[in-house]
Amino acid sequence: MPSRLILLLSLSSLLLLSIIVTPAVCKTSAAAVDDDDEDLSFLEDGDDEAADHSSPHHYGGEDDFSDQEESYDDDDFEVPSNFDHGDGGNEDEVGFNSGVDEKDVVVLKEGNFSDFIESNKYVMVEFYAPWCGHCQSLAPEYAAAATELKAGAGNEKVALAKVDATEENELAEQYEVQGFPTVLFFIDGEHKPYNGQRSKDAIVTWIKKKIGPGVANITTLDDAERILTSEDKVVLGFLNSLVGPESDELAAASKLDDAVNFYQTVSPDVAKLFHLEPNAKRPAVVLLKKVAEKVTTFDGEFTKSAIVEFVSANKLPLVTTFTRESAPQIFESPINKQLLLFAKSSDSEKFLPTYQEVAKLFKGKLIFVYVEMDNEDTGKPVAEYFGVDGDGPKVIAFAANDEGKKYILDKEFTLDNIKVFASDFLEDKLKPFYKSDPIPEMNDGDVKIVVGNNFDEIVLDDSKDVLLEVNSPTIHDLIFFFFGN
Repeated sequence: MPSRLILLLSLSSLLLLSIIVTPAVCKTSAAAVDDDDEDLSFLEDGDDEAADHSSPHHYGGEDDFSDQEESYDDDDFEVPSNFDHGDGGNEDEVGFNSGVDEKDVVVLKEGNFSDFIESNKYVMVEFYAPWCGHCQSLAPEYAAAATELKAGAGNEKVALAKVDATEENELAEQYEVQGFPTVLFFIDGEHKPYNGQRSKDAIVTWIKKKIGPGVANITTLDDAERILTSEDKVVLGFLNSLVGPESDELAAASKLDDAVNFYQTVSPDVAKLFHLEPNAKRPAVVLLKKVAEKVTTFDGEFTKSAIVEFVSANKLPLVTTFTRESAPQIFESPINKQLLLFAKSSDSEKFLPTYQEVAKLFKGKLIFVYVEMDNEDTGKPVAEYFGVDGDGPKVIAFAANDEGKKYILDKEFTLDNIKVFASDFLEDKLKPFYKSDPIPEMNDGDVKIVVGNNFDEIVLDDSKDVLLEVNSPTIHDLIFFFFGN
């Protein structure tokens, strides 16, 4: 056991030297700024509670794939007059993303940053670099969010601002900006990171939840129809009263899930529109989605933790196709164990029905993900990460909270085999899969060649002492390990 532990720690150090996994940002190295290049390595997405890089292992994330970079000139922006601000000066309304209307995005610099933060209760600040492709992609969404929030989130006024970190080095240093974009949300001068999806709706929803009660009232059928038409997924609580313990419990649950909007009503007509029986026993909760399994009714105890568990288990479809948009939802779920099906998009109708049947049996316990192997934008990078090649289908289990361990289904793709595989995965009965070169056909010399598939047999053989040399084509130094029985 000590030998295995030493090996694990040592090999982990070696791998960290050769494979750098970074957040979904453009790196801030000096070379990157000087050369107008982005370090867009295969990246990892975090959540707003794990900005210290202690989050579970991820194999991708929103915008975690190669972009094509262009060089942009820096332009300034006008500070909207409806926000209190310091000495900002008059600035243009055209941003570094040509054609994006950023008139409601406040430009902050060293001279007005502190005054602006002190004068406004709620401020979101993006630290960006003009050459960063991720920042360019975020710009129109961020601007749209600024315009929507300018009118106020409920009774509160929220400002969205930005800082050119290539010009404002001291500010970037003060707030420990390590990559672009870095987005911080300030409440009364205190800040926390925003690492959610980079879309207008996600930003607006996240901010409203941070500053509001978390759950909104629906009192009219017009409001109900508008919400059902405009939102992809919602939670409705059908309560006895809009204030009191039931409402407090629902609001507390809503604060723990940034991806879904929560509403409450006492109207039987509104409840009926949300597919609840008008005479249903209250409190009742329903989750509606614009995808398969559109209506899911809560049948647990009406507590914060039970409601959160219900929403987490049901807010994703039975099988989630891996995309830039779905990646954060997968990673931010409290369900850390995932099954991934790798197959070509042309084969989806052949394999997905079987996969979905298995997913029904493990709902709330595993997240089932479908990766389109022939998708250049997202599927191929994920397949490369897992060492999956060929045409598929291949099923891999991934434990995001267990050192990123992977397990491979080495049997035929059948309903029964996948069921057993998923069950064994949950019960920790599977042997981890490690990417390996083929075992050499001739390996009888004094120096043995060790690959993943013969490592235990040769290196961890208790009958002998082993001196292991570990090398990599990208690392010139050799590393040696001694294993004694």
